[in-house]
Amino acid sequence: MSKKRIYKGTYCLIIYLRKDSDIKIGSLGNINFKKGYYVYVGSALNSLESRLKRHLSNDKKIFWHVDYLLNDRSADLVDIVYAVDDDKWECSLASQISDNGSEISKFGCSDCNCSSHLFRFDDLEAAVLTCVDSFEKLSLVPSRWSAGSNFESK
Repeated sequence: MSKKRIYKGTYCLIIYLRKDSDIKIGSLGNINFKKGYYVYVGSALNSLESRLKRHLSNDKKIFWHVDYLLNDRSADLVDIVYAVDDDKWECSLASQISDNGSEISKFGCSDCNCSSHLFRFDDLEAAVLTCVDSFEKLSLVPSRWSAGSNFESK
């Protein structure tokens, strides 16, 4: 019996906020989010599959900044772009994405020196293309989440 391989990687959650919302984000307090698409950049160096399934689940303990956003009734996780890689690319990816998105100050970056890991876009296409282009600029191979993904490099 073969042991299941654990994949590591970096990911972008693309979250659609259906309406303007004032959301309490842990220690950051209340943040006024405008309707639109938000890209959250994260990494999973223990298990990419487990981390993404956690983000997709509605049954979880609220722990990270993004959990508060995803827990809001007007928020929908609509897409995930990710790359399988053993190294942590989260901050480099956030820096690339910041060139095109509007940052939400201090969101998701309490454990690094970045100014944000969450960026707002007006439309889904711009959000997805920015994520894909940003991965490629870092010489990473982006993939898109689909039910039953096996997280192997493509």
